[in-house]
Amino acid sequence: MVAKESSERIFNRIKVLRADRGVSRRQLAEDLGVHYQTIGYLERGEYSPSLALALRIARYFDVPVERLFSLEEFPPLR
Repeated sequence: MVAKESSERIFNRIKVLRADRGVSRRQLAEDLGVHYQTIGYLERGEYSPSLALALRIARYFDVPVERLFSLEEFPPLR
């Protein structure tokens, strides 16, 4: 198996889940113990989370991590 580059983009649905649950960036950041700007960077795809942070975010929203993060772009929600 060939290793992927560490700069590979990670797509996510953080913004969608935040909106669905009525959680602000600031509230999510406080609950996760990260800076609120980190949430914005994640949502815009400017930063890829560590595995630990990805798992904590998935646990926060009570969804499997693969429903929240992907190596491929998510299809539009209908």
